[in-house]
Amino acid sequence: MVGVMQSPAEDLIGRAARDLLGAKYAIALTGAGISTESGIPDFRGPSGVWTRDPGAESRAYRSYDRFIADPKKWWEERLSAPSVLGDLSSVAPNEGHFALVELEELGLLQSVLTQNVDGLHEIAGTKHLIEYHGSFLKLRCVGCGARFARDDYDLEKLKEEGKLPPACSRCGGMIKTDGVMFGEPIPEDVARLSVAEARRCDLMLVCGTSAVVYPFADLPRIARSRGKSVTIVEINAEPTPLTNEGISDYLVQGKTGIILPRIVAEVKRLKT
Repeated sequence: MVGVMQSPAEDLIGRAARDLLGAKYAIALTGAGISTESGIPDFRGPSGVWTRDPGAESRAYRSYDRFIADPKKWWEERLSAPSVLGDLSSVAPNEGHFALVELEELGLLQSVLTQNVDGLHEIAGTKHLIEYHGSFLKLRCVGCGARFARDDYDLEKLKEEGKLPPACSRCGGMIKTDGVMFGEPIPEDVARLSVAEARRCDLMLVCGTSAVVYPFADLPRIARSRGKSVTIVEINAEPTPLTNEGISDYLVQGKTGIILPRIVAEVKRLKT
């Protein structure tokens, strides 16, 4: 009987599944590509927020400086204007998010590091999560670094009472949104944990990221600096600098919401 010929994508899905099963410490990095599949716009794509409104990009680059200069006014404007990403509270995780949760539950994925601030990995159920650029679900003290659920503070009431910016309940410091703005340092705990994960892993899934936003884009390079003891697998719609520079071992080309569930299915098949 003549065997069924597999497509290159199917071959690579099988390879990714086998690599995951053979890994001792696998992690995943995710970017805007996994969120756009939930209907959240990206920033620089053809229909991106900044492509449609270049002024929004200019404002974003100035936002942190404006917060430092006048945090009360910054908060007042923040609470009065709609989010540039729309109403994130109405957006749900997609099959790509849930596939990563399954890999974690199977004991094959040790952590997820994400650039995204939409909170969808947390909502999907990922337990070991590092939100590199913060989360819209949280607030953070610029003094002690403590994080709080957004609902821990009645922001509208504080605005009405003229008590913005909110004060940290732990140290009395100034509270801002958890999202990391341009010009703002990556929080020390997040930067340290992320580098530690990149140095520890022996397999890294790079999912839905263009790998051009630094310092997040340094993480695959930190892993690759350890040589071929680390396998770096890209799951992206298009090649990236990681592909072109030989940082990744191979690219499984396609949408994360399609490719990741197929990898999970192949992992389960191989485990039986």
